[in-house]
Amino acid sequence: MNALTESVYRTLLGEPDWGVERIAAELHLSEAEVRGALDELLELTLLRPAADSSALRAVSPEVGLTRLLARNQNQLLFRQQQLESARTAIAAISAEYVDRRPDDEMVLRLDSLEAVRDRLEELAATATEECLSLMRGGAVRPDSIQAGKHPNQLALERGVVIRSIFQDSFRNDPDTLRYARWLADLGGLTRTVPLLPMRLVIVDRSIALVPTDPVDGRRGALELHGAALIQPLCALFDELWRSGADFGQPAPRDDQDLTGSERALLQLLGQGHTDESAGRKLGLSLRTVRRMMQDLMNRLGAESRFQAGAQAARKDWL
Repeated sequence: MNALTESVYRTLLGEPDWGVERIAAELHLSEAEVRGALDELLELTLLRPAADSSALRAVSPEVGLTRLLARNQNQLLFRQQQLESARTAIAAISAEYVDRRPDDEMVLRLDSLEAVRDRLEELAATATEECLSLMRGGAVRPDSIQAGKHPNQLALERGVVIRSIFQDSFRNDPDTLRYARWLADLGGLTRTVPLLPMRLVIVDRSIALVPTDPVDGRRGALELHGAALIQPLCALFDELWRSGADFGQPAPRDDQDLTGSERALLQLLGQGHTDESAGRKLGLSLRTVRRMMQDLMNRLGAESRFQAGAQAARKDWL
């Protein structure tokens, strides 16, 4: 019952002989609005025809609301029965599907982004303990954020633990930052590290999804089963989680006053990466990489990249 319908009901309780015109004038409503409210009250069984005329009379709150509650309870029971029937049917279909998969099939291929998203939604709906993810790269695409919101919310409401590790650079993207805050508000746990080796999702430490193309996660994924494949991935996640910084805290600096991203940049450049390729791995723009490098050169008192490398090695920054 909305506020308009409630005001009409209260008016009829106090003034049972008023007609549509008088109620409309009193409540500053149109006659059409009053008639709509009366129709809703009839449907809710809060109005009934008077015994001595064709007029309508408001049913007392005690009687009317008791009827309404009973009707709602019956509707709820019916919906619960429908839901239970649906669950039984889905369980039977799911069991049949799983039974058709060979026991020794440890790797399944998901050939499209849509197939990956559908599978992630299924896994989020059936997870019982935890969902772990490595979010490699900087910004998460808006369509990926939107696709993941509903399954993650449902999983968290069921008590499933969600732990996500982003790269430090995600803090530079407003959409990804808002998503991380939204997830944290619902109870999700987030940490960041400078560099992630891959994208990864692990569900209940028994199923994992990794991209078929490490560069382009939108080209599909491999679904992995079996302890021999899953345990090393869980160990990788746990180690990265231990080394990560909690979301909401500034990027920590080590005893040499370097952030993890600064040290990772020096290491990548020392391995022969260009500014562009180092930026791709760190999820940073080329301009940001060059600004970071110039700041590091200033702190090292170096006038060239070569001199900066020598100074960084001498100071044990590499």
